[in-house]
Amino acid sequence: MVSQNGTRAEAQAPASTEPGAGEPAPRRRRADARRNVDALVEAARTVFATSGVDAPAKEITDLAGLGVGTLYRHFPQRSDLVTAVVRSGIDAVADAGPTLSAAHEPAEALTRWIHQFTDLLAAKRGLASALHSGDPAFSGLPGYFLERLGPTLAALLDAAVADGTVRDDVSAEQLLHAITQLSQPIPGHRPEYNQRVVSVFVDGLRRPASAPDRGHRQSSAATRRSEGES
Repeated sequence: MVSQNGTRAEAQAPASTEPGAGEPAPRRRRADARRNVDALVEAARTVFATSGVDAPAKEITDLAGLGVGTLYRHFPQRSDLVTAVVRSGIDAVADAGPTLSAAHEPAEALTRWIHQFTDLLAAKRGLASALHSGDPAFSGLPGYFLERLGPTLAALLDAAVADGTVRDDVSAEQLLHAITQLSQPIPGHRPEYNQRVVSVFVDGLRRPASAPDRGHRQSSAATRRSEGES
């Protein structure tokens, strides 16, 4: 392009004045990558439950509808995928706390959350051999478990105690340890067995309704006998 004074000027494209110009493509790539990770973790959770943690990578990617290359790009080692599956399960149970509190009375919210927690522990059975293999990749999971689930359970428990429907002589940490022990696999029994045992335990957490005192019961019984004799 030549200017009026004869000098040559470079043609330039007008600069975009729109905010965030140039960002949509990277943002879209990040969103796509997040969806791929979520799909792989969900598929791995399903496959691990049925085929174990050593299942072929193609079984996982076929279920996720993605390629094996995508799996290894996000999870170079199998331990990376196992860790992601466990953390995802912990996050889901932790995030359920506020939702349950908003939808149910305190004691019911606590009970439902405990059963979700028991389901999480049951789902981890298929991962037990990997998690106890001594692989340093899993060393941070116990701390993450307590960090995410402890405050959620404490909030639910405090609300139920304040409501007067749950006993006040047990802590959130004690509950976590007790339910974890009650959810250990029992030879010859499916996870449903553990849920029944946990249900009995949860019933013991509830504060019983005030019963009439002994003198009142005896007086009432005497009155009923007197009325019957008359």
